[in-house]
Amino acid sequence: MSDDGPPAPTELRYVQYDSAKELTYLSSIRQLISKDLSEPYSIYVYRYFLYQWGDLCFMTLDQESTVVGVVVSKLEPHRGGPLRGYIAMLAVKEEHRGKGIATKLVRMAIDAMIERHAEEIALETEITNQAAMKLYERLGFLRSKRLHRYYLNGNTAYRLVLYLKEGTGYARTGYHFEDDGQSDMAPSASV
Repeated sequence: MSDDGPPAPTELRYVQYDSAKELTYLSSIRQLISKDLSEPYSIYVYRYFLYQWGDLCFMTLDQESTVVGVVVSKLEPHRGGPLRGYIAMLAVKEEHRGKGIATKLVRMAIDAMIERHAEEIALETEITNQAAMKLYERLGFLRSKRLHRYYLNGNTAYRLVLYLKEGTGYARTGYHFEDDGQSDMAPSASV
């Protein structure tokens, strides 16, 4: 029996980071992020996020369980005020970009933070990174502050904030939300 049809599309899986599999994934996560982001992070920075907030970090794996996308996040009170989520790192392998992977990873992180009662979510991105700016603004993030020469490479950044509290631009991503006590896991048609 021959297979004359086109090859099957690559199946991608979205998984929550599991610290029990650190040896399997940490090196791949570091390589992916260091290739795309301008900041050189030590192993201790990754462990700081992954040990404390692994449940807020998500990966995209291909058929061979290779990490092709990752978002690293945290959640804690901000200066004694609101419970603030923070998206520290987001990277997708170049050959997998334009497939909605980054959007889905960020939505998963946002939804996990909403479940843990985040009131807002912040991040920084280089002002020259137009793809990231479009992604985050499409998801409802607002430019909060311009940070001159913020990165070690001298580049300027924007701080972006997504306000989640009712009355301040509460956002639903479509992958999870509570409405009258019922949960809806169907993806939203918007965004």
